[in-house]
Amino acid sequence: MLKFFENLVDPYVVYTESDRPPQRLWPFLRQYMGPFRRVFIAAAVMSVIVAFIEVGLLWYLGRVVDLLETTGAAGFWAAHGWELALAALFILLVRPVLQMLDVGLINNAILPNFGTIIRWRAHRQVLRQSVGWFENDFAGRIANRIMQTPPAAGEAVFQVFDALSFSIAYILGAAILLMGADPRLVIPLLVWLALYVGLVRWTIRHVTPASQAAADARSAVTGRVVDAYTNIHAVKLFAHHAREVDYAREAIEHARHTFQKEMRIFTIMDVGLSIINGFLIVAVVGWAVWLWSAGSASLGVVAAAAALVLRLNAMTGWIMWAVSSFFRNLGVVAEGMETIAQPITLIDAADAKPLEFTEGRIELQGVTHHYGRPSGGLQDLSMTVEPGEKLGIVGRSGAGKSTLVKLLLRFYDPERGRILIDGQDVTRVTQDSLRARIGMVQQDTALLHRSVRENILYGRPDATEAEMIAAAERAEAHEFIAGLADAEGNPGYDARVGERGVKLSGGQRQRIALARVILKDAPILVLDEATSALDSEVEAAIQETLYGVMEGKTVIAIAHRLSTIARMDRIVVLDDGRIVEEGTHAELLDRGALYARFWARQSGGFIGIEEAAE
Repeated sequence: MLKFFENLVDPYVVYTESDRPPQRLWPFLRQYMGPFRRVFIAAAVMSVIVAFIEVGLLWYLGRVVDLLETTGAAGFWAAHGWELALAALFILLVRPVLQMLDVGLINNAILPNFGTIIRWRAHRQVLRQSVGWFENDFAGRIANRIMQTPPAAGEAVFQVFDALSFSIAYILGAAILLMGADPRLVIPLLVWLALYVGLVRWTIRHVTPASQAAADARSAVTGRVVDAYTNIHAVKLFAHHAREVDYAREAIEHARHTFQKEMRIFTIMDVGLSIINGFLIVAVVGWAVWLWSAGSASLGVVAAAAALVLRLNAMTGWIMWAVSSFFRNLGVVAEGMETIAQPITLIDAADAKPLEFTEGRIELQGVTHHYGRPSGGLQDLSMTVEPGEKLGIVGRSGAGKSTLVKLLLRFYDPERGRILIDGQDVTRVTQDSLRARIGMVQQDTALLHRSVRENILYGRPDATEAEMIAAAERAEAHEFIAGLADAEGNPGYDARVGERGVKLSGGQRQRIALARVILKDAPILVLDEATSALDSEVEAAIQETLYGVMEGKTVIAIAHRLSTIARMDRIVVLDDGRIVEEGTHAELLDRGALYARFWARQSGGFIGIEEAAE
């Protein structure tokens, strides 16, 4: 039975992705509500039915009191036994079935699936953002918003059907019941309702911004805490335990203050609610008793009215909490929208086609990119990398080497100029097809918190076990992988490497990254300090492997250790985003210019730091 409700909505239904999600709250939520339209209607109807049944039971309680008073004990069962038996059957059989339909729709059809659809689509949306977008925020805060928005939205929907629609129907039913007994009994109910609505409006007006501020503060705490955990090696290395504790405490204290302000609103709300509920009880019950004493109302009316207002008194705190919770959760959703609803700025062109790779010629035509700043990056750079050419790139830190690679991979779009691969502008082809043709090994290699096997197969998921092991052997990684074991006892290729590969040494991470790129076997190869984390013996073996991997590929290799690129077909020297020299290693040494000074000043194969000061 429960599976029926659970399968009413498929949270993974196909949908159209949007590059510019709605920026307002209700349109944002509506985009997730489409698959739930019929379920929402059914839940609302059932909530109203259940509310009317509850009011009807109170009405029937009053009727039983009147029957007891008018019929007397002697003839009561003979006159009304069948009626009471039918009422009992309704309460024991029909009412539970209707209640099950109500809670089944809410608890099993809506809550698990609505949170899932938001979490699934939000994660997909965020993954479509550019690398630059991720570089401008805390990973912890992004993840926190992705995780806290779905349950908040689900809780808001839950309150709509479990409390708000139920309470509206209940109050309407109460008004009908009291009016049927005596229209004058509705007057105190209407006065109470006006006061109650006023208190609700005050609460909503104050709790929404307060809850959003509290959610922002919690996200800031998460961001700072995760930042410390992610960089725990730096924290320990510099002995900054106390500094990180103080840094987190500052955010935690701010979160405490925002939460205190939020809770003050609820305290005021509870006190105000107690006052107006006292008015409701005294006014309705007192008036009902006065009508009974004047002979204008039966004892059953008094009993029903008393039971009704006492039930309302018990419900109003729950209703107020539900309403405030509803808007508080909307505040959390609004805070999550700051991440989830951000437009995708780096998108495929409307007419983008897959990259048609033919030779591997790379052309940069007047490329300028400063990341929106006055300087840095590249300035009017033009050059061509011929098919199969091995190009080395050298330059001081900040010369523009990494910017060139990021633009080639289209992590950013050039501010001016074009980058072409086989005559195709990289901004006019699909991003996935572009990056599928480029293999890259970076200096700062971060592995996924998964097994060694999964990390290597990330290069080509459909590769066979033999192909994966062959790639590891070529990267000089198979021997050390065979000896690995993680804390759970998983050996070799099944061993987990830890977050960002922290359980491995830098050289081990680099070799696994090399194996991943070797397995990918892309026709364009980008090496950004690919061997910098390796010791000399392993580097020598890897260098020979890399030169073998380079065969038949167009290669761009960035290096500070100039010995790693001395055998390249051509070397380009960048300075302040421009090409200042180019040629072979021997030609550049003969010129005696910047490259030659780099070479002369190296100790252990690195560009001398003092050169940057000249």
